[in-house]
Amino acid sequence: WSTGFIVARYGMPHAPPMTFLAWRYAASIICFLVWISLVRAPWPTTRAQWLHLGVTGMLMHAGYLGGVWAAVKAGMGAGTSALIVGLQPVLTAVWLSARGGNHHVSLRQWAGLLLGLLGVALVVSPKLGAGGVNALNLSLAIGALCSITAGTLYQKHHVTPCDVRTANTVQLIAALLVTLPLALLLEHEPMDWHPHLLGALAWSVLALTLGGSSLLYLLIQRGAATRVTSLMYLVPPCTAVLAALLFGESLGLTTLAGIATTVCGVVLVVRAPRVQA
Repeated sequence: WSTGFIVARYGMPHAPPMTFLAWRYAASIICFLVWISLVRAPWPTTRAQWLHLGVTGMLMHAGYLGGVWAAVKAGMGAGTSALIVGLQPVLTAVWLSARGGNHHVSLRQWAGLLLGLLGVALVVSPKLGAGGVNALNLSLAIGALCSITAGTLYQKHHVTPCDVRTANTVQLIAALLVTLPLALLLEHEPMDWHPHLLGALAWSVLALTLGGSSLLYLLIQRGAATRVTSLMYLVPPCTAVLAALLFGESLGLTTLAGIATTVCGVVLVVRAPRVQA
């Protein structure tokens, strides 16, 4: 999942965001259909399940990815966009606490959420000056944040367990139906089929969609929403390490401190509570 920002750095100069994502969704759908036909994976059996999967696809694929990529394309730095999207665990916890019911966020988890947010801020702080923030790209980034938060909560509440391959395919079809018209109507920049773009597209399909998105689907299906979303705090630190390895970007003391702080925060959130005797 963390390689998404690396892919954006490779692919963004050679393609408009919605067009790139439309190609990504279409290629991913083809790969999933081949996989499904080979293993005879079962499709959702009810119309309601198809509808719920379609809604999550529009939110978690079209809304989230479209918002982030469009914000970066509109001039926002990757560090700034990562920090804004990094608010997701806190936003999820606030929503669950407001709803009440069986979704309880403990004081330890609240401490972990805030500690993780502090760590993310430290990790991306050296890059916050890279790229300007304006009303357009800020709105796109906030829209992406709200979209993936709503999609996570919607899936946890409405989508019943089903095969991850067919579920992802339905989600991607819904995302393509939203993204393709936007690409055709709003974007006129041609695709430059540079080797970097081809590599970014291949990695986006095989690793990010077939791998990362499928794993996220399974995590949401099997775990508590707060614990799952807190893992998103690890994305900026992992991205910083990957950028250092691939692009030679420096890992300063602030970044290293942020990584350590983020890990401690995630541990507090996902650690199972101690069972009383």
